Amino acid sequence: MQMKSLAADLSGTSYPGRGIVIGKTPDGTKAVIAYFIMGRSENSRNRVFVEDGEGIRTQAFDPSKLEDPSLIIYAPVRVLDNKTIVTNGDQTDTVYDLMKDGYTFEQALRTREFEPDAPNYTPRISGILDFKDGSFCYSMSILKSNNGNPDACNRYTFSYDNPIAGEGHFIHTYMGDGNPLPSYEGEPTLVDTMDNIDEFTDMVWNNLNEDNKVSLFVRFVNLEDCTAETRIVNKNK
Repeated sequence: MQMKSLAADLSGTSYPGRGIVIGKTPDGTKAVIAYFIMGRSENSRNRVFVEDGEGIRTQAFDPSKLEDPSLIIYAPVRVLDNKTIVTNGDQTDTVYDLMKDGYTFEQALRTREFEPDAPNYTPRISGILDFKDGSFCYSMSILKSNNGNPDACNRYTFSYDNPIAGEGHFIHTYMGDGNPLPSYEGEPTLVDTMDNIDEFTDMVWNNLNEDNKVSLFVRFVNLEDCTAETRIVNKNK
């Protein structure tokens, strides 16, 4: 697979929806995690990311304007022992709870399907990083309707052992804007990463569509001691 510029991929569409990037810095010393949300409706845009323990959660920026919280208020990032879970919905809690009980990442997600938001049937995208002995591996998943048909759920899991320095993978919910919104297709896109967390955060945020972007979370995890640096950017301030 040919590597793409993450900046170009982000700026190439007005509405990738929600997205996850996981990879390793070019110097090979840190794991890279990014998660962003976008919105077209007032309800979707009325959100911010806030820190919640070792993870984050979404909350309404203006609680008086909050309509249906069911698909927009959730914990996108949670940490379980040496694992970091990142998803675009409340399946974060499903993975966290079931992995505590001995399930695998893939087994936990088999209890869930795409979102019940007809006619879009938004895919559930998820990622997990497993840190051990100065290294890590990661997996990414997408649960989606069968080409827009909600009678079947198609499940795909992609696993990456011994990640290569300077490489990451990017998966998002939509191929672009539309009505209904077209679900993401194919395996996660191979993209470039950066060594500096602030430069990487600025690059992602500045290449998301100005009208539709809502919030961004970025975390770099030092592989030697698992210390983490985190950045959160919210359009609503």
